Amino acid sequence: MTEIPEHLRKRAEEARAKAQAESGGGTEAAAPAAASSTDEVAADPRIPAHLLERSKSAKAKAQGGGGDAAAPASGGGGVAVAERPGTVVTAGAAAGGLPVGAGPGGHTQRLLTVVKSGSIQEVKASPIDKVHTWPHLLVAEFVASLACTGFLLIFSTFVHAPLLQLANVNRTPNPSKAPWYFLGLQELLTMFHPMVAGVTIPGMGLFMLMLAPYIDKNTSNKPEERKFAISLFTVFLMFWAVLVIIGSFFRGPGFNFVFPWRDGIFFDL
Repeated sequence: MTEIPEHLRKRAEEARAKAQAESGGGTEAAAPAAASSTDEVAADPRIPAHLLERSKSAKAKAQGGGGDAAAPASGGGGVAVAERPGTVVTAGAAAGGLPVGAGPGGHTQRLLTVVKSGSIQEVKASPIDKVHTWPHLLVAEFVASLACTGFLLIFSTFVHAPLLQLANVNRTPNPSKAPWYFLGLQELLTMFHPMVAGVTIPGMGLFMLMLAPYIDKNTSNKPEERKFAISLFTVFLMFWAVLVIIGSFFRGPGFNFVFPWRDGIFFDL
C-alpha cells in the first residue's frame, strides 16, 4: 500500500485523540470538530465542486438524522489511501464515534485530496551509452569481412598476378624494388641510416599510435569533436602514402629519382 502523507497522518491522530477525549460528550461536542474539518475540506481548491456538494448534503443529513446516521461509523475512524495513481484519497473521520458526514449508501468517508500519478510513480530515463557485443558489434564486423572478401574475389578475377621467371643469379633486376607495401620503408633507407630508417622512425610511429588512446580520451563519434585523432591519423596516413607513391612511380634504375611521364614507369605489382 502507498505510504500515507505526513499531514494526513497528523490530522487523523489529532481527530482520534480528540474523539477519545470527548467520548462522553455526544453529538453536541463532536459537531464543532466536524464543522471545522468540513470547512478545511471546503477551503481546498483542488476538491471538485460536485464532491463538496455531496459532502455538505451528507453532513446535513447526518445532523438531521441524529443517531441513525451515526450507526455505520460507530467502529471508529481511519485513513485509507488509494494504491493506484489518479484516484482519490479518502479518510474516515470520526469524532466521539459519530461520522462527520455520510454519503450515498451510508458511506462515512470524505475527500481529502487527489493523488497525481507523478507523486507515486517515478520515471527515471537515463541515457545508455553501451550496447551488447552481440549482435551490435559482431554483425557489423561480419558484414565488413564479407565486403572485404567480395572485393578481393572480384579484384583477383580481373587483375592477374602471374609468377615471374626463375631468378637468375647472373642478372640482377634494375631497379630492384621491394613489394609495394614495403616501398615506404625502402624509400626511408635512401634518406637515412638503416638504424634510423628501419628501427627509430617506425618505432616512434608505432609508439605514438599506442599512446593516442591515452592522450585523446574523447569518446564522441562526431568528426568535428575528434580533431586530435583525425589529425594524427591523417599525418600518419599521408606520410606513409607519399613514401609509397614516390618509391613506386618516381624511382627508376639504380633507385634514382625519375619522372614517370618522361622516363616511364618502373613499377610492377
